[in-house]
Amino acid sequence: MHILRLNADMGESFGAWTMGMDSEVMAHVDLANVACGFHASDPDVMRETVRLAGCHGVTVGAHPAYPDLMGFGRRSMACSPAEIENLVLYQVGALAGMCRAEGQSLGYVKPHGALYNDMMRDHDILAAVMRAVAAFDASLPLMVMATRDNSAEWGLARQHGVTLWREAFADRAYDGQGRLVSRREPGAVHHEREVIVDQARRIARGEPLIANDGSDLVLQADTLCVHGDNAESIAAIAAIREALAEEGRATGRSTNQGGQP
Repeated sequence: MHILRLNADMGESFGAWTMGMDSEVMAHVDLANVACGFHASDPDVMRETVRLAGCHGVTVGAHPAYPDLMGFGRRSMACSPAEIENLVLYQVGALAGMCRAEGQSLGYVKPHGALYNDMMRDHDILAAVMRAVAAFDASLPLMVMATRDNSAEWGLARQHGVTLWREAFADRAYDGQGRLVSRREPGAVHHEREVIVDQARRIARGEPLIANDGSDLVLQADTLCVHGDNAESIAAIAAIREALAEEGRATGRSTNQGGQP
């Protein structure tokens, strides 16, 4: 069994606009995906979020996106691979500067929203993201979606000398290929705490989930994404943390560290 590291999107406030419950979430996660200013956040929020992560011993990761503040980075944009490489490099560098100012180190990269989904569909985009990571610091893991078959992503990672962390979701439904069901479809997001915790346990144990086509789906994951923007979601995160800790105590296994297969 893998004791999955929990990750959450953080630092998404912007100016006078507040989003998320970062102070409450930070106490329960291992990894903070910090927005870098293109889909959310600003320099003040970025530095404060890095500082908050440091207070809780949480690893900071860059959460780069398409330049889409209006759409919160959830809209695909017609960027060339070279443009994507540069916009990712720009954002990673900005957050690394904040980490350095706070005496911390950047720990990984996880693209956000449409960029994340696009790179999983288009390997030219994924290669551009990998080039940006490798150009900045090839030792930084890149987070990708755990699917039924990640062999193509592993192959591309080896070409670029990049390590992958595979990410799964406790509160989302999956299709037969191990992709997330669109939020526009009914049942795409789980809201019941018991269902969310059970899915987290199954992923950690390597047990099958039931995809929306009725097939069994086993996801090999290194980290589990959780969301915390209201009191109920914070309670769900705490329940996931406790459930996975119980599994770890029962099996005596240490946290899985990811890496190449």
